[in-house]
Amino acid sequence: MKATLIYGPHDIRFENVPDPQIKLPTDAIVRVVASCVCGSDLWPYRGVTPTSEPHPIGHEFVGVVEEVGSEVSKVKRGDFVIAPFAISDGTCAHCRNGITTSCAHGGWWGSSGADGFPTDGGQAEALRVPLADGTLFPLTGQADAALIPSLLTLSDVMGTGHHVALSARVKQGDRVVVVGDGAVGLCAVLAAKRLGANQIIAMSRHPQRQALARDFGATDIITERGEEGAERVRELTRGVGADAVLECVGTKESMQQAFDAARPGGRVGFVGVPHGGPEAPISQMFYSNIGLAGGAAPARVYMPDLLPDVLEGRIEPGRVFDLELPLSQVADAYSAMDERRAIKVLLRP
Repeated sequence: MKATLIYGPHDIRFENVPDPQIKLPTDAIVRVVASCVCGSDLWPYRGVTPTSEPHPIGHEFVGVVEEVGSEVSKVKRGDFVIAPFAISDGTCAHCRNGITTSCAHGGWWGSSGADGFPTDGGQAEALRVPLADGTLFPLTGQADAALIPSLLTLSDVMGTGHHVALSARVKQGDRVVVVGDGAVGLCAVLAAKRLGANQIIAMSRHPQRQALARDFGATDIITERGEEGAERVRELTRGVGADAVLECVGTKESMQQAFDAARPGGRVGFVGVPHGGPEAPISQMFYSNIGLAGGAAPARVYMPDLLPDVLEGRIEPGRVFDLELPLSQVADAYSAMDERRAIKVLLRP
């Protein structure tokens, strides 16, 4: 079979690799129906995160179970499954507390596995899934083809958008600012709307992303940044600032923007993968009583809550995919996202 490997900056290759095999009784083999490129995949692609040796890449996929180990009981051959971006057993203390991304026995796609075997990447034709019962989320019956893009977002970006909104405690009637207009930021707009926010201000300079943000529920768009951006937020919120700010980038500048947009006593949620030395402004937090919460989203935990809204068409997060390519053209998918010619690229084997 074939899979995507990253060799170094701007060096993505689609190569022959050994077929996946059951290695432990808790494994499953999944044939991938759709996968995608994530904004966080761009950090190794750009060389910001170093690549010491070639390895599989990709952490978002949906597919069909082809084989299961002898101890797998919650998924079976033929099931359509959603795979979250983190591997988890679903039974350890951290999983029981709802933080599956900190699973004591879990891990990450495309890395050295906690079980002693390398883990496959999601940008592949098929892969071995460790801890299948805790990791995979099976649907009842097969998936409607039209819903696959939205189902795929539950593996990461929609779950992450939901997580940042929950972390900032978005509630009915809130004024919300979203910092970041990538797929996660756009899903954060959708999540804030779903939770009842009355005013949603999206910070975006890109017309296509602005239009989708409005479709997802944004009431206002801000193109300014820094102090000018914070001042625009105050103007739009009658001089007060936002009740909740959703930080979806992960830089020092985006974190500061989030705090500057929040009102005294407001909340900042953050899910941007940290890069470039982001910092929490402790003095500003102290004197303004602004709260901070967030981190890696336990996407597996949110699937039961979000799935019915996808299946019934109340939300369409799959609209963040504005380019679809065959998996064989995965290198083109990376360059399209790196050059901001696409918000998010869907890949089909």
